[in-house]
Amino acid sequence: MQPVPIKTTVVGSMPFPGWLEYSSQNLSQFGPADINEMIEDAVITSVHDQVAAGLDVITDGEQTRFDFNLSFYGYVNGIQNNETELRRFGPPAHDQRGKHNIIEPLTAPKGLGVVEEYQRLKRLAPAGQGLKVSIPGPYTLSGRLLPGSLYKDRWDVTEALLPLVNKEITDLVALGVPEICVDEPSMSCYAYREDTKRFVDIFNRTVAPGVGKTRLSMHLCFGNYKGRSVGKKTIAPMLPDFLDMTVDELHSEMTILNFAEVNLLERFAEKFDVAVGVIDVKSYYIETPDDVAERIRKCLPYVPAERLAVAPDCGLSQTARWAAKQKLANMVAGAKKVRAELGL
Repeated sequence: MQPVPIKTTVVGSMPFPGWLEYSSQNLSQFGPADINEMIEDAVITSVHDQVAAGLDVITDGEQTRFDFNLSFYGYVNGIQNNETELRRFGPPAHDQRGKHNIIEPLTAPKGLGVVEEYQRLKRLAPAGQGLKVSIPGPYTLSGRLLPGSLYKDRWDVTEALLPLVNKEITDLVALGVPEICVDEPSMSCYAYREDTKRFVDIFNRTVAPGVGKTRLSMHLCFGNYKGRSVGKKTIAPMLPDFLDMTVDELHSEMTILNFAEVNLLERFAEKFDVAVGVIDVKSYYIETPDDVAERIRKCLPYVPAERLAVAPDCGLSQTARWAAKQKLANMVAGAKKVRAELGL
């Protein structure tokens, strides 16, 4: 059950402040102490925006990651950048993201950096504030890696990455992290064409160190590169196999589906708490509190309030900060409106 009915939260990422984006493109002009100060200030800013919106559970906004997924390659030994197929011009699409060669066995001797992110967040967040951290799962993490001669295929790369993510979860659990969100959007993007039972096995082995020791959540979406989806936008292929995921809360996009498959959430709610995307991160229409309340009401016949959380469809890293702040504030207001209607 949720800590509060119709819990309000985010997936993980928040937009960079303009000054951080500029500074990250000019790091050579800063010293190490300047950069550390910049990181602290960025997380403070992100925490402020989320707390000001009134969210029940916040993250650090992933302010130290230039990408929710690719940033982790900087922690993994054995990877070499490959831009031979990179398209630099034209409309945004996933072929504008670089790929990487694997040149030696994949290792992460210093971890994946999420431990440090949580320690910073815990120190900077207000006392009593609900917290969570996010980390990409190994299947999604494998998506931009070329197997080369060391690994057979993407599944093989995934198996090499799995113990690295597994170890990070182990270390986070040892710190007492209250919630770990494992991002596996590649599983939802490709559920229509890949072995969903194999997805379940990979996920369950990945999160095994956290089962019963922290709240485990899973984020599924259809991609959000520069506001563009990449996967087939349907949750139907995930059923029934995804019901065997070892997870406390499963989050799915829903606004981008115009709630067409909201009835399918009932199946998920039989097994776990369900977080529903009620904010469209790919649109600059600012949802009103009434819009959000209406969307929540569409969920309640299928997901009881005590099992329901609401969040944006996906991370907010691709959404301008001014819009993200207003969208989150209105999301919280809409959730409070429905709670009041239900006497909660």
